[in-house]
Amino acid sequence: MGLNDQMPRQEWWRHAVTYQIYPRSFADGNGDGVGDLPGITSRLPYLRDLGVDAIWLSPFYTSPQHDHGYDVADYRDVDPLFGTLADADEMIERAHELGLKVIVDLVPNHTSTEHEWFQAALAADPGSPERDRYVFRDAQPDGSLPNNWMSVFGGPAWTQVEAGPGETGQYYLHLFDSSQPDLNWRNPEVGDMFVEVLRFWLDRGVDGFRVDVAHGLFKEEGLRDQIVEAGRTASSDARDAADVPMVERTVRDEPMWDQPEVHDVYRRWHEVLAKYDGDRMLVAEAWTQTPESMARYLRPDEFSQAFNFAWLLASWSGADFREVVTSTMAAVAPVDGSPTWVLSNHDVVRHVTRYGGGAVGLARARAATLTMLALPGSAYLYQGEELGLPEVEVAPEHRQDPFFLRTGEGGRDGCRVPIPWGGTAAPYDFGPGAGQPWIPQPDDWGPLTVEAETGDAGSTLEFYRAALAARRTFATSAGDDVELLDLGEDVVAFRRGPVTAVLNCGTTPVALPSGEVLLATGPVDTELPPDSAAWLV
Repeated sequence: MGLNDQMPRQEWWRHAVTYQIYPRSFADGNGDGVGDLPGITSRLPYLRDLGVDAIWLSPFYTSPQHDHGYDVADYRDVDPLFGTLADADEMIERAHELGLKVIVDLVPNHTSTEHEWFQAALAADPGSPERDRYVFRDAQPDGSLPNNWMSVFGGPAWTQVEAGPGETGQYYLHLFDSSQPDLNWRNPEVGDMFVEVLRFWLDRGVDGFRVDVAHGLFKEEGLRDQIVEAGRTASSDARDAADVPMVERTVRDEPMWDQPEVHDVYRRWHEVLAKYDGDRMLVAEAWTQTPESMARYLRPDEFSQAFNFAWLLASWSGADFREVVTSTMAAVAPVDGSPTWVLSNHDVVRHVTRYGGGAVGLARARAATLTMLALPGSAYLYQGEELGLPEVEVAPEHRQDPFFLRTGEGGRDGCRVPIPWGGTAAPYDFGPGAGQPWIPQPDDWGPLTVEAETGDAGSTLEFYRAALAARRTFATSAGDDVELLDLGEDVVAFRRGPVTAVLNCGTTPVALPSGEVLLATGPVDTELPPDSAAWLV
């Protein structure tokens, strides 16, 4: 018996490989230097040929773009930057023609300050129904902020609004940027509005929703101060608790995250999706503190899946990777959950760079990917990782991430540089325009374009194509049982159905178990070199 002895389950999302598209950085259809929906539609055959099963699009809704679409002004329309509703319909239709499912982002924790609800709240008086849709509070008696909560993007999580003569302006809560006021999910109007948003996009044919900050929404009643351990700050706790992960997580006091009431929201959403055909799905971006708390989102009447960030956060270590596999499978088993695996997304440093950069980082990135793809459940890929793209050191004058703009530190622009399609200089066929796109591309990306890597047997692109093709031969039939094998402290090895996967995180070659090599990240014979992985049958 293995870690999760179950028969294969057949909903499409349980074993899918989903490709994340960051719309402004994927493909530019009109030459303005920013990616858009027509650009995405034109490149969908590439994704079909890559071998993925579904696409997930980061937000393309009407937005002032202070946080690149995660500040939504209208959930039921397309921002002109990306096209029109007709373009969205065409994209969904074309994806379905090519056999690709479509998952769209949903941002329920907060809106933009330009949303009509927030504009009405600013025009209304304290205590009004309009303000009750958000989290407005008076200052404390001594004039200080309502509590000590900090924004994920740096600084206090409260911003004061203007008040009339003789009044003191209230504060509104924003766990992210000040342009992203948090909604008050204790107001039933909020829940009703999002049910209508779900139906709007389901009626247009989307197959599922990725839910941003799914562990947010409800805050602990009373909005008490956060207890911050000695040596830390509320600001650092805020960053580590949300979707800008910087360190491995430890259990902390978080009265603003993962409150029990949030699960009632998702039970209601589950009922909405169940009325549509085609196994519509929900996947949670939930930065919870333990595998057990993550699994609560996967109960049969809530989410289909939740992102498993433990794999992404693990260091390059056989022991760490084994622990992630063991704990993940153990956590999802009691709720009949389907695990997910991910190494990069639009919020984190690309894994080629996280693993050391250069040839070593690329070798490790391929090896971690091959190991991930052998595990049961579904895998999420981030655009450009199939090209082996590294993180880019973006010059300060070109940075646009609100985290950087508020703090002057870090930021996520480096993983959001538009991907290169062809040619030898920027914009690398990103679109019909000339010159650099919205974030400049490096001068040395010519060998990393889709055009350059296509047909090159040693390229990362051809490796991904081969891995995804091989995965299709066993993904839905191999079952969910994982048997860990002991090949040494620095080695991750497991058997799943007919496939044995081996990952060498050490510094010396290791002997491979018996079997025929189905696929490897580099040359192998009877031994597996360091920083490499192989599948055997």
